[in-house]
Amino acid sequence: MPKPRCTLISLAATPYYHIVCRCVRRAFLCGEDSVTGRSFEHRRTWIQDRLFALAEIFAVDVCAYSATSNHYHLVLHIDRETAESWTAREVIERWHELFAGNSLNQRYINGADLIAAELTTVDTLVDLWHKRLMDISWFMRRMNESIARDANVEDNCTGRFWEGRFKSQALLDEAALMACMAYIDLNPVRASMAKTPEDSGFTSIQERSKKAKTAHTPNEKNQQPKRLMPPADHSR
Repeated sequence: MPKPRCTLISLAATPYYHIVCRCVRRAFLCGEDSVTGRSFEHRRTWIQDRLFALAEIFAVDVCAYSATSNHYHLVLHIDRETAESWTAREVIERWHELFAGNSLNQRYINGADLIAAELTTVDTLVDLWHKRLMDISWFMRRMNESIARDANVEDNCTGRFWEGRFKSQALLDEAALMACMAYIDLNPVRASMAKTPEDSGFTSIQERSKKAKTAHTPNEKNQQPKRLMPPADHSR
């Protein structure tokens, strides 16, 4: 029986988590169907675009990512320090990028005079949304809903696209974190999708490699892509 998500994700234990999402049955996430000749490679762009769009909204950093024909891997970092610096206004604006707001929150943002009961309601919502914006479950919900919806439209079908809820594994120390990131970076090579990690398209290792090649000196501050969490920060 699956364990409650709250027992698998705990900021008190670690902010780093390995995430795996797998398609239902033999559905294609990416790759090419050798039987029909149909290509699903464009869905890598869906994953990449959605991943980093959500990372701009949530207090979640992307450390590593890669995708194969029927599943994808992520290493995510929950940035509690950044989340705790957000004002109530910032929390509301971020949440409204995900879901439609209501008139009360709009009035608050616009600086309207609210009565005590209204302010209490706003405070309650802000506290709830603040917790959700640094919650991997909510991050993955928005991630997978979008991809499943687009895939079902493209496949002209309905029903489940994902095998089940995402799988998560806590990365409790630096050794586990680096080993997991290496596993994800090498995944396309093991799956014979690329000859080298640098050649594997739409992956974190390819992004890091391209950026590193433009650096004038080794290990300089700007050697890593801004949207990926630098390895030097993994001690946080």
